[in-house]
Amino acid sequence: MKMILVRKFRVLILMVFLIACTMHIMIDLLPKLEKRAASDGEVGCSCTHNLNEDWAKQRPKNTAESGWPNKHTLRILQDFSSDPSSNLTSHSLEKITGIMDKNDSFKKLEQRDMVKDLGSKQLIQDGSIKKPQHGLGYSRLVALFQHPLYKSVIPELTEDDVLFNVNSDIRFNPKAAENQEWQNVGNEANEEEEFLPTGEAHVDSYPNWLKFHIEINRYELYSRQNPAIGALLQDLSSQKITSVAMKSGGTQLKLIMTFQNYGQALFKPMKQTREQETPPDFFYFSDYERHNAEIAAFHLDRILDFRRVPPVAGRLVNMTKEIRDVTRDKKLWRTFFISPANNICFYGECSYYCSTEHALCGKPDQIEGSLAAFLPDLSLAKRKTWRNPWRRSYHKRKKAEWEVDSDYCEGVKQTPPYDSGTRLLDVIDMTVFDFLMGNMDRHHYETFEKFGNETFIIHLDNGRGFGKYSHDELSILVPLNQCCRIKKSTYLRLQLLAKEEYKLSKLMEESLQMDKIAPILYQPHLEAMDRRLRIILKAVSDCLEKHSYDNVVANDLDSDLSNKTTKR
Repeated sequence: MKMILVRKFRVLILMVFLIACTMHIMIDLLPKLEKRAASDGEVGCSCTHNLNEDWAKQRPKNTAESGWPNKHTLRILQDFSSDPSSNLTSHSLEKITGIMDKNDSFKKLEQRDMVKDLGSKQLIQDGSIKKPQHGLGYSRLVALFQHPLYKSVIPELTEDDVLFNVNSDIRFNPKAAENQEWQNVGNEANEEEEFLPTGEAHVDSYPNWLKFHIEINRYELYSRQNPAIGALLQDLSSQKITSVAMKSGGTQLKLIMTFQNYGQALFKPMKQTREQETPPDFFYFSDYERHNAEIAAFHLDRILDFRRVPPVAGRLVNMTKEIRDVTRDKKLWRTFFISPANNICFYGECSYYCSTEHALCGKPDQIEGSLAAFLPDLSLAKRKTWRNPWRRSYHKRKKAEWEVDSDYCEGVKQTPPYDSGTRLLDVIDMTVFDFLMGNMDRHHYETFEKFGNETFIIHLDNGRGFGKYSHDELSILVPLNQCCRIKKSTYLRLQLLAKEEYKLSKLMEESLQMDKIAPILYQPHLEAMDRRLRIILKAVSDCLEKHSYDNVVANDLDSDLSNKTTKR
């Protein structure tokens, strides 16, 4: 009797197994049968299937091969908010399914991208950004950089014009680089671990951050065609992070990250979603520092051909593995905690927004931020800090002198270093740059001490830009309105960027799509730049009505180039 029951049980198990196999085979064959039925004209909806096929054709083939995360995943991983009630931060892959409906901040962007791309009969899956491809379609950026205004050549460099003399007897110790220190000849103990900038090691073997440093000169932070900049941007977004520490000073939390190749970068975490504007009741000095503003500022600076912002790239960082587990900063480590929603959070130490109420939280541990490449250490290349003549009062009630004195610029023009050289014109360049971003927080600026007063201004700390797209802060333009001076190269480039075939907003959109955490700016911010560009050109036009052309526009171009650009 027992044997009969055992045999019946075995037969039952076998039948269940056969039924399961049959169901799997039918499920696999079902799409093929639907496709055959659709091709034979039988009844059945093939619209969804065809749409999926179109999406598959539009999808870049090399996405998986390149090792980049799926763009749809990145979009989900980006939603951040400083509002404690929303508790929205970057999302992990493990919890994508449960939070899709909460990702409202990017649904607007996805809908906008879909509507625009449907008009050109191109479908982009789930609002992902299509990267510009060489040889396919028209590239405004390529056309812009081929324009004669972007082909001007700097004077021939002498030893006094370069920040570092690569023929000097200075050796680089990779272990010492972690502390950003260089050491002179004399330490022969670690001879095998050292290399000379020339002779013992070719420039091509240098890490990209070092290539960036040694090419800094009197006239530019980096050259237009410097291949190390693109490679450095890639390093910032992908190099292994080996240590993390809090940056001292400053009003908001910033982290110093050191990479496997001993380069360092300043990390600013995401605190606002892309479409959030600065609240109208916020003072400019208490505004958030936005990571996407740092990224966009680098791209804007390059499009304006200033090239005075150090390279900045966006990155998704694992708060557990790439911050908490590698930091030696006990003060930072102690601020990590797990939120009631089981997310990893930390807040660090700073003047503003460093508390549990303003903690930076992941979902569960992914956080988005910007990484700005470090400039050479101050022990190697000293920088001088200058008070901006049009610095704001940073007071709730008091106004600065320039806000109440319409002739303020006349006094500035008689004060060194603004009484000679290009320093005043460089401040006007910085004014144009800040107005396009809406950045009111330009209290100081820096220059490399080696080059004296005859050098460019470094455009550092741009995190408070791109805070409002619905408001143009005209007070930022006061230096231009009061002084009525501008470089001819800057004026001609602004006119060029106002033309439809180039258009600043389109150039920025194309350039920003190259970043790994694109989209960087909300569409209204891009449109605001076009509007502000027209305001700048109107201000120059008003100056030309009051003064002669030569008294307003300072000719900093060669005569041949000037003739070419005026004819176009």
